[in-house]
Amino acid sequence: MGSRAIVTLADSNYFELLLELIDSIKNCNESKSVSICVLDAGLTEEQSKLIKDKVFSIKKAKWNIEVPARKVAGREWLKSQVSRAFLPDYFPEFEKYLWIDCDAWVNSWEAIELYFEACKNGKLGITQTIGAGYKVLTRVQWVIGKLALIKSQNYKHAKKSGFSESTARKIAFAPHLNIGVFSLEKNSKCWKLWQEILNKALSSGGIFGSEGLAINIAVYDRDTEVEFLPLLCNWIASNVLPKYDEKNQTFVEPYLPHKKIGIMHLAAGIWKDNKDMRTNKDVKVIIQTVQGSELQKSLRYGKV
Repeated sequence: MGSRAIVTLADSNYFELLLELIDSIKNCNESKSVSICVLDAGLTEEQSKLIKDKVFSIKKAKWNIEVPARKVAGREWLKSQVSRAFLPDYFPEFEKYLWIDCDAWVNSWEAIELYFEACKNGKLGITQTIGAGYKVLTRVQWVIGKLALIKSQNYKHAKKSGFSESTARKIAFAPHLNIGVFSLEKNSKCWKLWQEILNKALSSGGIFGSEGLAINIAVYDRDTEVEFLPLLCNWIASNVLPKYDEKNQTFVEPYLPHKKIGIMHLAAGIWKDNKDMRTNKDVKVIIQTVQGSELQKSLRYGKV
């Protein structure tokens, strides 16, 4: 079993993506030292049976923090916005946890080891959505002369969720932390702080994005110890498409020195003709190659 777990969550709609994530992990020889755990947020009985022998444990995701039924409206997958802040409660037998959203997959084991290294001594291992080519999430609208209106999604979300002006301002321009991939030790103080902030966020705001808001506040306003990892550890393809190295048959960062991407994340979807690659495996987009050509490729694991 070992002391390290990779945890994810899925419902029946994302089952194919879940299978691809699991296969991408198990395709790495080093994965024998890690246990794969799944939180079930609406898998069918048949789907659960199909992955039973591929993973260490499957547990039903819960609403670890009480949420009004009107906010859920049948969207059980929203449990991911709560349950990932309580991983030690679900899988207490492990010492280190690496969460990977099921719409992501492992391209290089190096990223996995970096996450487990990053969370030593109670630190949060995570990436910031800032770097070469990444889109700036804050928007500026010039009104007249030197006067401008600045729009920040983090600020707006914090205020809507009942946090103070001071807290909202602290996270307004900080590089957003994507909670789709992160690592923490079992005994990290971050869990309790994250849960407390999340509880407040859920009491006043919406469910979607609440856990991400809470972790941003924990880091930028509450001084949680953190180890920031390079973008290749959580490459959000909807922000910047990767390049493809035809010689080595792998996805790489689009800018020199073209380092191999560790975890490919399809957060927010890769869209073409109003179709999302996450739910339509036939969707392909134009990808530039390191060698200077163009290819029509899928960014899903094992797809060409």
